[in-house]
Amino acid sequence: MDAMEFFEKSAGKWRSQRTTHHLAFRRAEMGDLEIAVETLGPKADRVVEICKYHDIDPTLAVGGALVIWEGSMAWDKEGEGHSSETVFAIVPDPDNPKKGRMLRERGYAETVPVAGRYEMDDDDGLVLITEYETMSARERFWFVNPNLRLRSSTVKRFGGFNTASFCSETRINSENGENGSADPDSAPTPTVATAPKATAPQFSSLLGW
Repeated sequence: MDAMEFFEKSAGKWRSQRTTHHLAFRRAEMGDLEIAVETLGPKADRVVEICKYHDIDPTLAVGGALVIWEGSMAWDKEGEGHSSETVFAIVPDPDNPKKGRMLRERGYAETVPVAGRYEMDDDDGLVLITEYETMSARERFWFVNPNLRLRSSTVKRFGGFNTASFCSETRINSENGENGSADPDSAPTPTVATAPKATAPQFSSLLGW
């Protein structure tokens, strides 16, 4: 499948359970988030706007998505949480629709729009690569079945701070609020980790959550 088909398959509500390894601290942090994904057509106003911001012809976009997320990580301070939304647009390469640019309304490292590269691998996994002034990130998303999606990511900060994350995301049935047919035992159960004295920078996906 191509990238737009991947995100059409991702439309709906998901519960994401994440483990982030802060390599500098040699500690792992757990988190739990809920994510809502709504696909957008190529002529959607917000898709057109983000293309224009990046000086890209909007007619080259094949669509995009609105992503809303809310949740928490174990090391959050009191009253601190993770909730926001973003819009992204998919602009395939003219000679290969399985590769291209992923335009985001705002980045996780800076609060300004950001553009990354994507490609679909031979196993229908979506690989995202993003370069910032101070860091670089590589992520891979793949479906185990229609109701269970996995994600792995690595972040390298040029100052020497590195993180690696793994997420298990199960679809939430919109009718009863329960998980989809994915085996709940296949997803890790989040636990509370004790934070070290230093506070580690948070990392979210290129897509926001």
